[in-house]
Amino acid sequence: MGWLNLPACLRCGQKEEFTLSTEKIADKDEENAERGNWSSKTDYLLSMVGYAVGLGNVWRFPYLTYQNGGGAFLIPYTIMLALAGLPLFFMECSLGQFASLGPISVWRILPLLQGVGITMVLISTFVTIYYNVIIGYSLYYLFASFRSELPWANCDPEWADEFCSKTAIVLSCNVTGNDGTIIHANYSWVQNQNLTCLNETSMFANTQVPSEQYWNKKALQRSSGLDETGQIVWYLALCLLLSWLIVGAALFKGIKSSGKVVYFTAIFPYVILIVLLVRGATLEGAHEGIEYYIGRQSNFTKLMEAEVWKDAATQIFFSLSVAWGGLVALSSYNKFHNNCYSDAIFVCVTNCMTSVFAGFAIFSILGHMAFKAGKKVSEVVDSGFDLAFVAYPEALSKLPVAPLWSFLFFFMLLLLGLDSQFATVETITTTIHDLYPRLMNKMRIPMTMGLCLLLFLLGLVCVTQAGIYWVNLVDHFCAGWGILFAAVLEIVGICWIYGGNRFIQDIEMMIGKKSCWFWLWWRACWFFITPCLLLAILVWSLVTFAPPTYGSIKYPDWGSAIGWCMIIFCLIWIPIVAVYKIIKAKGNLWQRIIICCKPTDTWGPALASHRGERYSHMIDPVKEKDIEIPTVDAYIHKLE
Repeated sequence: MGWLNLPACLRCGQKEEFTLSTEKIADKDEENAERGNWSSKTDYLLSMVGYAVGLGNVWRFPYLTYQNGGGAFLIPYTIMLALAGLPLFFMECSLGQFASLGPISVWRILPLLQGVGITMVLISTFVTIYYNVIIGYSLYYLFASFRSELPWANCDPEWADEFCSKTAIVLSCNVTGNDGTIIHANYSWVQNQNLTCLNETSMFANTQVPSEQYWNKKALQRSSGLDETGQIVWYLALCLLLSWLIVGAALFKGIKSSGKVVYFTAIFPYVILIVLLVRGATLEGAHEGIEYYIGRQSNFTKLMEAEVWKDAATQIFFSLSVAWGGLVALSSYNKFHNNCYSDAIFVCVTNCMTSVFAGFAIFSILGHMAFKAGKKVSEVVDSGFDLAFVAYPEALSKLPVAPLWSFLFFFMLLLLGLDSQFATVETITTTIHDLYPRLMNKMRIPMTMGLCLLLFLLGLVCVTQAGIYWVNLVDHFCAGWGILFAAVLEIVGICWIYGGNRFIQDIEMMIGKKSCWFWLWWRACWFFITPCLLLAILVWSLVTFAPPTYGSIKYPDWGSAIGWCMIIFCLIWIPIVAVYKIIKAKGNLWQRIIICCKPTDTWGPALASHRGERYSHMIDPVKEKDIEIPTVDAYIHKLE
């Protein structure tokens, strides 16, 4: 009788030696034993959903929907999904799966633009540094929820000042005098005279709710600006360390371990969203909140405004995480004949439906908050950090059993952030694996832990008292138009230089032959519609680009200079690599450019059994030394 499928530690009479190598992880039924494949398709789909569905689905999309006409916003959002998001998503999934390569090495398809892959990985690296800081914020609030009363429920003298107040403080208002005249009077006098303020005439003091002061004065210990660094906030540093330990533990065996972790981290947020929605829907004022979000307050005249369409396209683009390199990296571990077409549609639809669903959970509770405060929903709704760490915690603090709902909310944010972080770090390790396969196969665990340690140390500046300014600075410069620029080059390079029809033939080698009618839509999008939309968004982003600010606080000139240096450092590799490739090629200038615009001899399916007649000429990259990017490993072997 064969062994039961038990973990090694539970088996008797059979000892396994501990090793830092991952060479023994490969399953017997894997196609690509050297690189590895996903253990199951479910591992891949959940990882992709976790990567696409992130914090922006909860704290940005609902606000954009409310701001851009409510339910009317779903029309441009759906159209932009079909025209821009899904075509690029499908392209990147197909690209990674076809060649079984990460975001840099996959540019064997078009050596002239290999710098685009480097740009994607560098921007992902910058983003992953501050993204884990946000996960650290969620951990801090998660731990702070383990109290009988939430610490931001009241103005604690330890951190609150005289401007902290749970309710609005009226300074003055208009009243009707005894002679029938309307006068403007001090509110204390109005109360002494037993008069009533006229509607919408009250002047309020400039106060802050406890959750806002807790966020700024206690959690962040925020300084006055970027030029006042202050000290490291030790508890945020510990939360950041813990978040990196979680990421490292989930990725210590690459996709073999992360593919199992996502069964919990990708699914459980939906359970919490359902619980929050059910709870929110039973509260007074929830109906009004949902009306503002997507109900009768919908304004279809907003569809005539170009800004609404730009917001829809931008949200789709960044929500699906296209052009970051992660989709290529995750798809590169698929089996060759996996149906990447159906996968792309499933993940994109799931991502968008999650955004819409999350809005109901958010606005139902914000509606209750507005009802309790006697305000309009528009006066309490917000986005980004202010929604996640000020408005929503303030609303939760007013609920019965508030610590429970706070714990669930921040646990959900933690899981949503971790899913995206797993895939982003996997993008970096996949890139390293493509460049140093032998090293990563033998030393994956210490390499992964070393990478997490390095990124943790780089992120320490983001947990100083000026940390939130650094987080905002990197987000402002790196997570914006730089990615759009890379996306435009990616789709133009593949469809117009490599050849869209040629790429379609590559896809058909994986998913089977399709009719010309099937490809009609994709051809229209890849060749014309999607590049034009991306270019329009890019131009709009550059024209409307403004110096960074955090609330009303402006950044010093040197801070903006650092931001420009970061994005230039990411983008400059595109021309540098292009020039390097042209110099290394042979012939006159025109011949060299032509050579660099053709795929290398090592471009094609990783396994010979999948190459068929179209790629029968392909040189096996395992047998042929790849000189695309020089490596220390190659140099050492040359000396041997």
